[in-house]
Amino acid sequence: MSKKQKRRVSSSESISRESTVKSAPVATGRYSSTGEFNPDYTPIIKDLKRIGILAGSFFAVLIILSFFLR
Repeated sequence: MSKKQKRRVSSSESISRESTVKSAPVATGRYSSTGEFNPDYTPIIKDLKRIGILAGSFFAVLIILSFFLR
């Protein structure tokens, strides 16, 4: 097997790499990076409440049944 050789980076390459890393994000499309993101989660909250009620009721039924099915 051959050994991997380390590649030397020239100073101009390292400067160009640093400038690309530090650049600000460019806004593309309809929305800008500084705009507000305000989604509507009301259907999701309703679903989570329904799931919580169902889970709690099933848990309560299991506890009640544990007293009768000994």
